Amino acid sequence: MQFLLSPLFPINTKRPARLLLLPLLLLPLGLPVLGAPPPLVCDSRVLERYILEAKEAENVTMGCAEGCSLNENITVPDTKVNFYTWKRMEARQQAVEVRQGLALLSEAVLRGQALLANCSQPPETLQLHMDRAVSSLRSLTSLLRALGAQKEALSPPDAASAAPLRTFTADTLCKLFRVYSNFLRGKLKLYTGEACRRGDR
Repeated sequence: MQFLLSPLFPINTKRPARLLLLPLLLLPLGLPVLGAPPPLVCDSRVLERYILEAKEAENVTMGCAEGCSLNENITVPDTKVNFYTWKRMEARQQAVEVRQGLALLSEAVLRGQALLANCSQPPETLQLHMDRAVSSLRSLTSLLRALGAQKEALSPPDAASAAPLRTFTADTLCKLFRVYSNFLRGKLKLYTGEACRRGDR
């Protein structure tokens, strides 16, 4: 009898596996998932690790003269933050600004990587930091999407209220990595901190 009933009444060891599948079944329905872990970017240690890597790259290039010129002006996002204006912005506006800034920064670092690769003998340390920055920006883009910035940015505010992204140019690796470091420590950290407190998903 126990053998016949076991398929209908599985033993307790199988229940955890079924419980783990429940969130996956609820997500396509758009239903809230109880007990779902917060997005990874909401763990402050995760973002701090990327900030530390960016700061290390900036420090390496600060005293660099030879091999740090890009021989081209690369457009990068302005990292200055007016805290009074930022606090008055809607979450969607903040998401649009951060998403656009991160996308432009990713393009700039990719361009810097290509220019560095064209050098006859690029310093190994610079190449390492550049490759790491490309990988980190891809990861941060994915983390931001998981947080909900992508969803908010898909429904942007009115054109009249959405200010165009401010930019300037960088012609050295030092400037490029300084922008990278400042963007992560500024707008990205501000936005993710507020979004995590709101519980954006």
